[in-house]
Amino acid sequence: MAPEPVERAVERAVGRAWAAIDADRLRDLTLRMVSTPSPTGDEAALARFLTGHLAAAGLEAAYQEIDDRQGNAVGRLRGDGTGADLLLYAPIDTLSVGTAEEDVPYVGDELRPDMRTEGVLDGDTIIGLGASNPKGHAACLVEAASAIAAAGLPLRGSLLVGLGAGGMPTNRRPGASRANAGQGNGCSFMLEQGVWADHAILAKPGWSVSHEEVGLCWFTVRVDGTYNYVGSRQRLPYRNAVVDAARLIGELERWFPEYTARNTSGLVAPQGHIASVRGGWERTAAFSPAVCEFTVDLRISPRTTPADAARQFAEGMAAALARLGDVSATWEMTLSIPGSRTDPSTWIVRSCVRAWEEVTGEPHVPDEAARTTSGATDGNILRNRGLPTARIGMPRLTAASGAEVDFAMGMNAVSLPSMLRLTRLLVAAAVDACTRDRSELEELT
Repeated sequence: MAPEPVERAVERAVGRAWAAIDADRLRDLTLRMVSTPSPTGDEAALARFLTGHLAAAGLEAAYQEIDDRQGNAVGRLRGDGTGADLLLYAPIDTLSVGTAEEDVPYVGDELRPDMRTEGVLDGDTIIGLGASNPKGHAACLVEAASAIAAAGLPLRGSLLVGLGAGGMPTNRRPGASRANAGQGNGCSFMLEQGVWADHAILAKPGWSVSHEEVGLCWFTVRVDGTYNYVGSRQRLPYRNAVVDAARLIGELERWFPEYTARNTSGLVAPQGHIASVRGGWERTAAFSPAVCEFTVDLRISPRTTPADAARQFAEGMAAALARLGDVSATWEMTLSIPGSRTDPSTWIVRSCVRAWEEVTGEPHVPDEAARTTSGATDGNILRNRGLPTARIGMPRLTAASGAEVDFAMGMNAVSLPSMLRLTRLLVAAAVDACTRDRSELEELT
């Protein structure tokens, strides 16, 4: 009897794995994840739970300790070694914490229900801190691997699951012992400790297959002034660093759109913004400080190096200072993560596109949001370490009117139908990648 055609065998294997997807298990997992606090730097409890969940689903699972508060969860379905290995990856940490002590007033005057670490089911929507980004995406990835395991498919390449700590663009929170708690440190650690594959799929927001994304550079700007007292303003030299910082910030806000226009290409439209301002004593309003600092996040294209970005920022600062004429300031780059790109003709990108078309029944065309992205993820860590990576996720939740919800709700609420659709896509792409002979993938790439 002639062997079954490869494409038909893959299609049949995908169907078996789709039938093993359990909507109730996915819902319950997401609720449990949302209700388990995992702010950046404190992901250990959630990572340990997920390690046990992966093991119960039939994967070889291990908890990967980074320190006593932070760790990754890793799972593996072994192939027979004749195929290429695939890493399904998602971070598991939330930027905000879910407590008024750390989050208010930065997220608003009070914590809304969606900003708390209490997973709530409202119809077919799960609400709670990180319900969509990152926890809903990570849950889809876990359920995809669980369904493939339950289907008992014979894999050629191994399927790896990586659930990483420290995925948010932040440094350490108060009380942390290490400065490098975020910025992809969990992903970097995972790769350094031998969790490796031939290619990867990253689950993060955006209902379109993406092969590139921005990096980021942070700058600290110091504006000079004169230490002075309000009672002496009328008779001593007066140069208020806070006022001059505000003037300079206004000039940079006018420059950022110029920077974006100059650096928009491919799928990215890198943005810049002012993130924080520090100057003076909070305990008194009577004195003006000798210096006021503010921080800038400047996103960078995969085609722009951090050194190039630093030069562009220096040019923007020089032009702003020239327009102001009398403001004195210095600056330095304090963080840099290069943007990244995977060739769209690479096997894993094409496999995800085929899976997207199979799930939707439509031709894959990146939507407008995918063409103007300025969000950075651990995809940069994966690609810059040498793993061809495709990114795929869910669309942002919309209100009943069809309008886009605010930033926080977009992170903290997720639709179960959208989760099931993403899970089906991840299953299709993973089965496609892990059930083929390695030589076939090489020929198709």
